[in-house]
Parts: sequence; structure tokens; C-alpha cells
Amino acid sequence: MSERWDKVFPQSSRIAHRKVTFDNRYGITLAADLYRPKNPGTGRLPALAVSGPFGAVKEQVAGLYAQTLAERGFVTLAFDPSFTGESGGAVRNVGSPEIFTEDFSAAIDHLGLLPDVDRNRIGVMGLCGLSGMALTAATSDSRIKAVATASMYDMSRSMSRGYKDSYTRGQRQQVVDYLSRQRWVDAEKRAYALGYHEVPFDNGQMLKGDRVLPEKLPADADPVLTAFYNYYRTPRGFHPRAINSTTAWTATTPMSFFAFPMAANIEMIAPRPVMLVAGANAHSRYYSEDVYKAASNPKELVIVPDADHVDLYDNRSKIPFDKLEVFFKTNL
Repeated sequence: MSERWDKVFPQSSRIAHRKVTFDNRYGITLAADLYRPKNPGTGRLPALAVSGPFGAVKEQVAGLYAQTLAERGFVTLAFDPSFTGESGGAVRNVGSPEIFTEDFSAAIDHLGLLPDVDRNRIGVMGLCGLSGMALTAATSDSRIKAVATASMYDMSRSMSRGYKDSYTRGQRQQVVDYLSRQRWVDAEKRAYALGYHEVPFDNGQMLKGDRVLPEKLPADADPVLTAFYNYYRTPRGFHPRAINSTTAWTATTPMSFFAFPMAANIEMIAPRPVMLVAGANAHSRYYSEDVYKAASNPKELVIVPDADHVDLYDNRSKIPFDKLEVFFKTNL
């Protein structure tokens, strides 16, 4: 692990930071950044496990959220999910709904063993595509006392049904057949090809590629692609270890997301609280709205005016850190 400060945001003088590692229950070693307030006062502190977006690393969005919330009195842990960033996992760039969910619980293990943390006051913060895993972890791990998400994506729904559930039944079958054929190719080559994790169609034709984002932005790029590109592929948010900045997931990654839905038992989170934060102009807003409808009380949906999906990655004037602080301090 790199010990130098290699985040895409400046280091705060108000927090103490160090790198840590811990194992999940599959024996995969996870790498994380631990942030603490420098002047915490007396007594044990509440803590938060933070991860996401899907294909990002802890040096990007998760680190910014973790450091900012540490400035506000929490011990925070921003971690790379298994198979990504500085975390372990023999096959790189594999996405797993089950293992990524487990990674949140493993982060709770680590936080709860720290001497300055009150293990009865631990929450999780899921960002973008890791939000679904954060919610799913809370359905089966009651040590998580509160869960918040920002710019939520349900990766199982996105990969298996398309944007706004746009896949036809026939298109879903085409994707499954493509993934199944790719398994034979990977098995024969004893190597794992890269590919789109959200398989697009253009005029009914399935498209293939080996990068999440293009090296150069096309002149006719739509606003969503442009927003992602302007974060991950520019100095604003580029990081060499981030899948979204430099490469792609393994092509067969969607197989497990077809098989395993996110937060299928969401009613089990109650009576623990849920907060969902989404931009008013975000293409992903419907994920947060649908989870809000499905979740039991107590729950809160925060719609940020004049904000798109990526604004909630790093735009401090739009990220509602005050609301997040109140939510976690009230409920932890």
C-alpha cells in the first residue's frame, strides 16, 4: 500500500489519518484509510464505514466523505472493496454483490475493535453503486445502526434490467447468452476478459467494449457520460487505481448481479433509520425514490436542488454534509 497522500482532494489539518488493513470472512484483505478527529474530546466516538462508487477507489469520493465526516466528530473508514484498488483478491476488477456486501460488515468488524470507537454507534455511508451493498448489509447485520446513501445506484437492477428497466425480455436473454459464451472463452484462455458491466444496446444491437469510460470524450457525448468523464478522466477525480478512470470490470461481472438482487429484505432495516440523498437532476434519482418507497420508517429522502448525480461526488456546496452529520449524530 502507498503510504503517501495520494487522494484527489487535499488533506485536512483537522483530522489524523493512517492506512489500515483488515480481512473479510472470505479471507480477502481489504485496504482502507482511517480518519479520526484530532481533538475528539473524551469518551468513545461514533464511527462510519464508507465505500463507493462502483469502480472508484477510496482516494476519490469515499475518502472525501470520510474525511469530511471525521472533521465533524466521527471515526471513519473509507475502504476499497475486494478485488479493487489496494485491496486483495486474486482476480482483479471482479464485481460481486455478495462479497461487496460482506466488505461493509468486515469494515464494521474493524471499526468495532478500535479502542476509541463505541461499537454500539456504528453506521454506514454508501456512495453511488456501493449504496445497494450498504443497504443490503444493513438488512442482515444489526450492528449497523444507521445507513445513508448518496447518488444511489442499484447495480443488480442496473445490470440485469438496464437503465430505468429498459431492457426487453429478449435483450436480457441476449446479455445472459453473451455472458455465458464469455465464460467459455475465459475458461479456455484461463484469463478473464474485460467488458462493459452495464451492457448497452444501440438500435437493438448489443455493444461491447473494454473500458468503462472512453480515453477521449466524443463530441456527441450525452450529459451523463460527460459528467462521469469530467470526474473520472480529468485531474478533478482521476486516480490510476480506479477502474472507472483507467479500465473496466471483468466482462462476466454481471452474471452474479443477474442472480442476486440488492436489498431484497429492506424491511429488515427498520427500526434503524435510512437516509437517501439524490440530486434533483440526477439520472439515477429513481433508485433512491424507489428504495424510499420500499423501505419502512424511519426513513428520509433528501433531494438536492440543482444537483446531478456526479455533483454529489465532490461538490461541497451541494453535498448536504450538515444533514448527514445531524442524521448520524441523532441516530448513533
